[in-house]
Amino acid sequence: MTLQEIVEKVVWLGHDAFRIEAAKTIYFDPYGIAGGPKADLILISHDHFDHCSPDDVAKLQKAGTVIITEKNSARKLTGDVRVIKPGDTVNLEGVKVTGVPSYNTDKDFHPRKNGWLGFIVELGGVKIYHAGDTDFIPEMKDLEVDVALLPVSGTYVMTAEQAVKAALSIKPQVAIPMHYGAIVGDEKDALQFKKGFEGKVEVRILKKS
Repeated sequence: MTLQEIVEKVVWLGHDAFRIEAAKTIYFDPYGIAGGPKADLILISHDHFDHCSPDDVAKLQKAGTVIITEKNSARKLTGDVRVIKPGDTVNLEGVKVTGVPSYNTDKDFHPRKNGWLGFIVELGGVKIYHAGDTDFIPEMKDLEVDVALLPVSGTYVMTAEQAVKAALSIKPQVAIPMHYGAIVGDEKDALQFKKGFEGKVEVRILKKS
């Protein structure tokens, strides 16, 4: 599949939650969802309630659903749960998942020592980066991704202005803002993020599905 075909299959479910329906049905951090197509793969970045929600995960599980997460979240979940750390890679029937660091630099909500996760998912040669709850961290400059899903709300994560700097460092072909409209932040943050690029990077503000 081409980059644009993959991007068209990225569905925002609110906050940090996304679904991608390609060769596999993949969810990131499902939270506050009504349901949806059953998951082949669920990726959980960390164990805060708005990211690791066992009730929401249960709505999506089927026989054979694989959950990839970190050690704290794994204790709250059941089924085929696989624990990884930043730097680890899992290959799952044509889908490559790599854990990457995700942490705060100027606040204490997401300490680096916890080993919480962002994810790079590779589908048909296209790399999609879900940053998790993070600030603009040094490791981002070494990422090579095509699509970047980045938090923009501030408070617990980087602000829209900081997210612009992060995206300019990462240099994806497409950037999609997240982490607004639920716990903190609103569409103004997403629009500020988009305005910060002025044509340098394609930014898609998705409507909540």
